[in-house]
Amino acid sequence: MAKKTTKEMSYSELVAQRNELKKKYMDLRFQMVIGHVDNPMQKRTMRREIATLNMLIRQKEIAGQDK
Repeated sequence: MAKKTTKEMSYSELVAQRNELKKKYMDLRFQMVIGHVDNPMQKRTMRREIATLNMLIRQKEIAGQDK
């Protein structure tokens, strides 16, 4: 099975991926406080990925595909 791009995902898949990314982002924030982070830019890219998912989720809600 080929990996879907975010634009091809269904509404429920997008919501699930956003929730998973939010958990990873929280973990990363705690690691940064402790001081064990290899790549500080990872925080920015993760925030941007979450924002992209939020945008796609909102587009599907407006289109009425969130059922």
